[in-house]
Amino acid sequence: MATERIDTLVIGAGQAGIAMSEHLGRAGVPHLVLERSRIAERWRSCRWDSLVANGPAWHDRFPGMTFDGDGEAFPGKEAVADYFEDYARQIDAPVRCGVEVTRLTRLEGRPGFRAETSDGVIEARSVVAATGPFQVPVIPPVVPETEGLTQIHSAAYRNPDALPAGAVLVVGAGSSGVQIADELNRAGREVYLSVGPHERPPRRYRGRDFVWWLGVLGKWDIAAPAPGTEHVTIAVSGANGGRTMDFRQLAGEGITLVGRTEASDGRTVRFAPDLARNIRAGDDSYLRMLDEADAHVSRNGLDLSEEPEARRLSPDPACMTEPLESLDLEAAEIRTIIWATGYRQDFDWIELDTFDADGRPVHQRGVSAEPGLYFLGLPWLSRRGSSFIWGVWHDARHIADQILIQRNYATYDEAARRAAE
Repeated sequence: MATERIDTLVIGAGQAGIAMSEHLGRAGVPHLVLERSRIAERWRSCRWDSLVANGPAWHDRFPGMTFDGDGEAFPGKEAVADYFEDYARQIDAPVRCGVEVTRLTRLEGRPGFRAETSDGVIEARSVVAATGPFQVPVIPPVVPETEGLTQIHSAAYRNPDALPAGAVLVVGAGSSGVQIADELNRAGREVYLSVGPHERPPRRYRGRDFVWWLGVLGKWDIAAPAPGTEHVTIAVSGANGGRTMDFRQLAGEGITLVGRTEASDGRTVRFAPDLARNIRAGDDSYLRMLDEADAHVSRNGLDLSEEPEARRLSPDPACMTEPLESLDLEAAEIRTIIWATGYRQDFDWIELDTFDADGRPVHQRGVSAEPGLYFLGLPWLSRRGSSFIWGVWHDARHIADQILIQRNYATYDEAARRAAE
């Protein structure tokens, strides 16, 4: 099979790959986007059935296309996937689906890279790894495999009816964990929710969604923090029209809150004595945001109605004042544990010296330590908003600029070489 050659190869056709294709197309850079499944496949097959975007439609989109319908609504996962398919058609993105990249190496004695794929070999001057932040689901080795106990990651959860009968322990207090716990509770399941450290923004405040507040307060553009401190668990939801995720309210609706899941022998699960501390730290982040929002309104003379009731916190529930230290799984009739514990990156297929000791890409705003290799769609790539739909679009523009700059240098070098011959 003949080797295919292209100027720039983009690997992944999710939101990052489609954004990258738009900017490369605008810059006139010949490119190809490879996707091992379908466009935005993880939105379709690696999310639960009722998932909606965490931001309203007016915000969580690319500049060149709006969602159909109410801009204040939270699009469902299928609508989001359809949006990216439609966007790819609109910009005539050169996407090739059903092709997996299995190995990426540098060419010997000449610039560029060799990509080994399920459909043959492709050589490219530049490569953009746009495989996104949700690569390998992580289940901590805390609870051993136990007969009669199902353990799954949130990526494998679909709906309450797909789970075995019985109570459910949900581990993780971020957006996925609280939404799944809430859905299971509404479906009549007995639910235990393991709550770790988190931030808890208001869904709406003074008539504006929290994504608007993050924007006007400059929080989307906060630069990446120190390595190892990038991940911040945020409890927020667009489900059921969107509401502030109040753990005390969830407890009042029947969910039993417990601290961080620490250890287990397969029969009993032990929890850290940190539940109250974690919830109060989340309250502090919530109230700080209200303070900043109020100060912004006052400073700019905005006509946004005051909302004093937003500061009223419910009394601490019994499960918070007298927290469980351990839980007998059989006595509690827990048949399922859902681990909403995040993902790790997997770049084992890239055989290049551009990763740190923990396997994380070494880069500056997506420009890697390996000339010609770029990363896009990772959390905190350049700012807080980098892994979000609108944020990845702006990061892609920067990377396209860098690719174009290097193409210009290469063109000059080739012209100078020909003139010297």
